[in-house]
Amino acid sequence: MAENDKKSAAIASRLRLAREQAGLSQGQVARILQMHRPTISEMEAGRRSVSAEELVRLAEIYGVSLTWLAGAAGEVPDPAQDRVELAARALAKLKDRDLDRVLELLKSLRKAGGKP
Repeated sequence: MAENDKKSAAIASRLRLAREQAGLSQGQVARILQMHRPTISEMEAGRRSVSAEELVRLAEIYGVSLTWLAGAAGEVPDPAQDRVELAARALAKLKDRDLDRVLELLKSLRKAGGKP
């Protein structure tokens, strides 16, 4: 796979992941951007290039950094790490009380899974 193809695939994957984590449908994003829903689908599938202006706007809508969304130069896409980073961003926005609840849930999940 060519370097540009890898970069496009990474951006497409992050666009979809960020949209899903933001709790938005493709149709909702299309309406916000005044585009057709299939355009968003094509972006997320990597079949349509995304302009710099579109990336900036999408990063704002999804509440992620442009750097993360576009990927750092030479960065190897890691979908598992991307999910962890988005989860961390979401956790950082929680109130202390809610964050404590999430941490307790994680603790009980680890115990149920047999991990220390």
